[in-house]
Amino acid sequence: MTAVAMHGLCKRFGAVEVLAPLDLEIRQGEFISLLGPSGSGKTTLLNICAGYLEPTAGKLIVGGRDITALPRRGRNIGMVFQSYALFPHLDVFENVAYGLRVRRMTSREIAQRVPEVLRTVRMDGFERRAIHSLSGGQQQRVALARAMVIEPDILLMDEPLGALDRQLRKDVQVEIRRMHLAHPRTTLYVTHDQEEALVMSDRIAVMRAGRVVQMGSAADLYERPADGFVARFIGESNLLAGTVEKLSGGQAALAVPGLRLRVVGHAGVGLEVGARASALLRPEHVRPKPGGLAARVAERIFLGEIVALRLLLPGGVSLWSRLFGADVPYSDEIEIGWDDARVSILAET
Repeated sequence: MTAVAMHGLCKRFGAVEVLAPLDLEIRQGEFISLLGPSGSGKTTLLNICAGYLEPTAGKLIVGGRDITALPRRGRNIGMVFQSYALFPHLDVFENVAYGLRVRRMTSREIAQRVPEVLRTVRMDGFERRAIHSLSGGQQQRVALARAMVIEPDILLMDEPLGALDRQLRKDVQVEIRRMHLAHPRTTLYVTHDQEEALVMSDRIAVMRAGRVVQMGSAADLYERPADGFVARFIGESNLLAGTVEKLSGGQAALAVPGLRLRVVGHAGVGLEVGARASALLRPEHVRPKPGGLAARVAERIFLGEIVALRLLLPGGVSLWSRLFGADVPYSDEIEIGWDDARVSILAET
């Protein structure tokens, strides 16, 4: 069942198009992340959904109802901001209850629903605590509870973990995913952090220059990126520029300086023999292989149980490999290889 449908939704400021005409459908209870660099249009799209911006053209349909021209207060939408936007003069209970009081719910309904949603975000027992006495992670949960308690048609989140330190951010990512699986709610989440998108999302929309470049599950985007931009944005990548030498029966060959790559089940829509393209090879697929290609270890980076190696091939090509500590060679000269089925050819972007 479609919960949200966007038809030709776009935004221009004068002659500048910040959001190109967009068609997008979100299923009921689906968690969608808008992932992209600054200026890609993701926050603009979120603000149109929230009613803070009017689209230049197009329609926004929520629950089968056209809300494109509906004022913000007329939309049943929950919003979690990066700054949390909590009321410092109100305690936890009253912050969460605020939206319910605006909707003129009875004291009895409020007394029932606020504790329920606080239990969901694991903040029960904090009802009368002052906002300033809470940690950043606790404030983030209160902001999430305030958005959830009104039972919105869509839950919108604009980089809500940006103010948290790295470890707390990872913990809260897992908590948000846990809550979503326990209580599925149609969610649109804006982030520039690929890890957040990979951990929490059912599907991810990668945006660039006001357009959705590719949309799919985390596995789809990681294993079958549409182009080099998506490949670089989702995970670590070796992108080797070369020329297409062969395209036949799902197999391909790409000539790279000093190297000829064989590809099985290649990507790359519209490629032709002789065209410029890039081979995608993920660092975790570059492994030591006796009798393989000779490589020199130019750099070692210790990452805990993982060690990243920058490898130089005789033709001058540089590759990254990520190995568990036990697999890291002691010598600066090693032989490497990979499974051809793990290589994709992507059109240059």
